[in-house]
Amino acid sequence: MSDRQPSENHRKNMLDRLSTLVIAPFYRMTIARKLMLGFSVLLLLVVGISGLALYNLNLLNDLNSSIHETDLPVARISGEMIEVILAQEFYVQRYLILKSPDVFKDFWHKEKEFNELTEQLQALPGQKDYPIQEIVSLQTEYKYILSEAIGWIEDPDSDISKAFEKNIKTQQEKIISVIKQMQAQALRRQNEKTATTATIGRYAFKAAAVLCGLGLLFALTAAFIITHNISGAIKKLKHATGRIAEGDFDHRPQIPNQDELGDLADSFGTMAQRLKRLEEMYLDTSPLTRLPGGIAIENVLNKRIESGAPIAFCLMDIDNFKAYNDHYGYAKGNDIIQATAEVISEAVARYGSEDDFIGHIGGDDYVLITTPDLYPRICQSVLDHFDRTIPSFYDASDRRRGHIVGENRQGQEVKFPLATLSIAVVTNVKRKFKNHIQFGEVAAEMKEHAKTVAGSTYMVDQRSDSTRRGKKNRKLISLQDAKRSSKG
Repeated sequence: MSDRQPSENHRKNMLDRLSTLVIAPFYRMTIARKLMLGFSVLLLLVVGISGLALYNLNLLNDLNSSIHETDLPVARISGEMIEVILAQEFYVQRYLILKSPDVFKDFWHKEKEFNELTEQLQALPGQKDYPIQEIVSLQTEYKYILSEAIGWIEDPDSDISKAFEKNIKTQQEKIISVIKQMQAQALRRQNEKTATTATIGRYAFKAAAVLCGLGLLFALTAAFIITHNISGAIKKLKHATGRIAEGDFDHRPQIPNQDELGDLADSFGTMAQRLKRLEEMYLDTSPLTRLPGGIAIENVLNKRIESGAPIAFCLMDIDNFKAYNDHYGYAKGNDIIQATAEVISEAVARYGSEDDFIGHIGGDDYVLITTPDLYPRICQSVLDHFDRTIPSFYDASDRRRGHIVGENRQGQEVKFPLATLSIAVVTNVKRKFKNHIQFGEVAAEMKEHAKTVAGSTYMVDQRSDSTRRGKKNRKLISLQDAKRSSKG
């Protein structure tokens, strides 16, 4: 009993020292360092598993490539060579009986076929392991004997014919024997490589399973220690995540920690407010073009109006789009809508700025919000690119005619020109706008005028506030009041 007590005390002292040296420093680590420690070991295991898998996959790929690129073609070509050799003898026998030049041509055609098979063998990777040159040499001798038989034998039943036949058979057996050996060699190598492939697969599976087991064991241990240390804060963050996922963006997790989790809680609140704004802005994003919709357009425009920034509001509409949709179908119509969005995006990327905004109201209507100094090049680029791109969506016959035939709302047959693009541009250079509604109303009026012009065009509202007050009794917009750019 007295001997056991010192032993237990010694074991307890060792555990305490181990706890002091290993566990206590771990708990004193910051959360970032704890995670880095855990992920570093996991990363090493993942790298080890990935390296082992890639190495074995490379071996398997090399073996499979060798089988498919060398062994299988050798086996196939060997069989075809034997068929050619037997066919050559058959044509010689027929020629000796029939004396037909066509049969003689068939003989030489088979000779050409054999040469092509030989070239295929010589082009294979790893072909040096096979007796190709020996086969070529034997085939040359075989061809020479057959040629002599054709030239010397007059009577197929003569003694000289029987001597030649024996010689032909002997040479034929030699070359067929070598070819069969090559074929058997290819099949044997194929079987050996297949067996090696299975062995590598089993080894890779076992090694990966062991490494995965070690990784899982370490992951569970690390997860238990870390989550036990910070589980309370994590639960609160998880609860806050659920509340925010339900749309309660004003919820804040009450975490008093002053470490990384406290900082994370503050960042969480900031992120929630940001998500709230993003949801309001991009809730109506178009699923077809992935461009922001009406709500986002209104928010961006109103924000720029409030800031007093220079604005060029460009409303874009595809002309004759309904006729195209009716003629080619909605799927093709969606293709044009997507293509137009890409055309606008490319023009903005080339001639615009990072602050420019592109929106998709819906259907074939788009919005670009830029600055007055940038819209001319952007709009002209959009029109040029649109006119080059869109005709490819029509059939060749429709492109040649320059129109498609459809029906109007009254059911009458009408010729609709190829789709063009109309752009209405409204700026706040000469006029002041209080909200997005005023911008939209003027842009809609300008768009109607732009659509009366043949071809793709952009039209700019040039009216000022003073001009507008002085012309209340005149027509609201005239072509003299607008700057127009038309192509074609």
